[in-house]
Amino acid sequence: MNKPTCPMCEMDEILDHNDRFECATCGHEWPHESEAEVPDAARVVKDAYGHVLADGDIVAMIKDLKLGGTSQVLKVGTKSKPIRLVDGDHEISCKMEGLAIALKACFVKKVTV
Repeated sequence: MNKPTCPMCEMDEILDHNDRFECATCGHEWPHESEAEVPDAARVVKDAYGHVLADGDIVAMIKDLKLGGTSQVLKVGTKSKPIRLVDGDHEISCKMEGLAIALKACFVKKVTV
């Protein structure tokens, strides 16, 4: 069996405990059996009213938002072109009034056509 190496410092001076390994160099500890990575559950993004959003939906602003770094304001009711859901703090990537912007879902509502 291959001797494990520390995932943090990649040294091979490893102490073997009953339920875990410990690196003698840096002190990092990890379980004997690395748990199989569970794929993240399908991400659900909801608008301000709890409606589930999907790629291609159209959303409208529920409050005025000043765009950072500019003097422009997105007014209540401004509609977007079809949205795209992205990872990160701002879940929505879309175009409004000719600008490509990233928005948090809590500032929009889903528009039904």
